[in-house]
Amino acid sequence: MKRTPDLYRRNLRAAKRAWGPHLDKFVTKTLRRLSDDLCVEIASGDLLLLSNRWYVTHTGLLHVARRKRCSGINVEAIVALCDPTAGRYVCKAIVYSSRNCPGFAGFGDADPSNVSPLVRGAEMRMAETRAVNRALRKAYNIGICSVEEIGSLPEPPQSSR
Repeated sequence: MKRTPDLYRRNLRAAKRAWGPHLDKFVTKTLRRLSDDLCVEIASGDLLLLSNRWYVTHTGLLHVARRKRCSGINVEAIVALCDPTAGRYVCKAIVYSSRNCPGFAGFGDADPSNVSPLVRGAEMRMAETRAVNRALRKAYNIGICSVEEIGSLPEPPQSSR
């Protein structure tokens, strides 16, 4: 997406539609910075607002990497730290922001205790996504956390009937 002067205004409109018309001043200020610096777009699914904090999505990070002409991403499982029977995986990703770049490394882990019930059974893919996200955030100096890096919230206790 090409940077346009009205990206912030479009993002602000989308944010107000999605999260209500009365956004905190800190939230709108941060949205302006993210719009200007990263050219991320709410309508494209690049950003989410959770508990008055912005989180970039995997899609948003990939959009930034594409715009900045990322040279490549390499991911591998750290076998010594993985336990498939327990659903525990650790991956290392290296992002090459240019051909001459030595690379930016990021690690990601996932197991049933820190992933949403919606992705249980896909812990290896979640570990890979988290590793890539951390490496992309380092490579492109993105200071906000990605939503995929957030662990799941504890499940509420089952009520006994």
